[in-house]
Amino acid sequence: MIDKIQREDPMENNWNDRLGSLVKRVSAFAKANAPVAGAFHNLETATRASSVLDAKTHELISLAVAVTTRCDGCIASHARAAKKAGASKEEISAALGTAIALNAGAAYVYSSRALEAFEQL
Repeated sequence: MIDKIQREDPMENNWNDRLGSLVKRVSAFAKANAPVAGAFHNLETATRASSVLDAKTHELISLAVAVTTRCDGCIASHARAAKKAGASKEEISAALGTAIALNAGAAYVYSSRALEAFEQL
């Protein structure tokens, strides 16, 4: 199934179907491993507990991180939550622009590490 998902054209994803499928799979995992699922839920809840960030900002950050970690399930979940929290297409695009810049920056920084490793080895 993973191979099929990875080979799909990302422009042809049905994100509603993908999110529905994810919810079913996560529910099945939660039944199979309740302690880990519960701990993950508690972690997610804890990130919202202080209310320092409003829901929209939290979801914009989450969506940008989802892109940098290449997690389609996270993208679906946080895109829906960002929309529900009132994020505009322009705000989403700005957050994603930051994710793109960070990924490029990370590659730049880690390229220097790779070069350093090459020189030391």
